Amino acid sequence: MEEMTEQEVKQNLIDNYINLLRIKAAETGTNKELDIQLEVAKIKLTSYSIDTAGIEKMIL
Repeated sequence: MEEMTEQEVKQNLIDNYINLLRIKAAETGTNKELDIQLEVAKIKLTSYSIDTAGIEKMIL
């Protein structure tokens, strides 16, 4: 099994964050689990110095 490169890991994290944000944008109520998953994804992205503000602005 081949390991992912750092670039692939970053891209997967970004894709996951975007998908979660799309769900959040369509959500009409509150969803605590979704909020937790978004926070965890955001922490992971910021650990790679990826700014999430632009992504959030684009989707939300």
